Amino acid sequence: MSARKALKGIFYVLRTGCQWKALPREYGSGSTVFFEKIWGKGLERYNGLEGIDWERQSLDGCMVKAPLALECVGKNPMDRGKMGTKRSVLTDEKGLPLSVVLSGANTHSVNLLEETLDHIVTLRPEPDEERPQNLCLDAGYTGSREKVEQRGYTPHIRTRGEEKKESERNPDFRARRWIVEVTHSFFNRFRKLLVRFEKKPPITLLSFNLPAL
Repeated sequence: MSARKALKGIFYVLRTGCQWKALPREYGSGSTVFFEKIWGKGLERYNGLEGIDWERQSLDGCMVKAPLALECVGKNPMDRGKMGTKRSVLTDEKGLPLSVVLSGANTHSVNLLEETLDHIVTLRPEPDEERPQNLCLDAGYTGSREKVEQRGYTPHIRTRGEEKKESERNPDFRARRWIVEVTHSFFNRFRKLLVRFEKKPPITLLSFNLPAL
């Protein structure tokens, strides 16, 4: 089938939250619409057209419900101990997702930091003095500066309170860490991503990677 028709089928499932087997025949079969490399290829094309903004990246985790999951699942401390999944996302300065990692909801976000940084699905340019790469994190990642610096990033770890004080002192200050939170919010507009019904991580990972492309 054509790439456009397959994408329509994918977005139908993501928006409605229906099972892949329940996909209307006009979109093809549930097995046909999977593109294993579509995320990386999409980023490559976007980089050629618009350019990935590597200068300021953001990373954070978000917890979602996962009542049927068998892997990458754990008790969600924010949802009365119900089963949930945590997704750790790295974005560029415009909120474009570069990496997504799944784990149990009871996993601390800092424990997913290295894996998320090491799983960027497109070629990351080497940072230098002329083109540095900054990584914006919240206070939960305090103590992880060395791991960040080992990968060529300049870490920026601040709490919301610190950002507020800085904006009061400096009118030109612009908080950047919130961009990854906008990406998480965008993902959660898709019913298929807001509640994880897939049992295995690969299908869920593919679903998380497609909406922004």
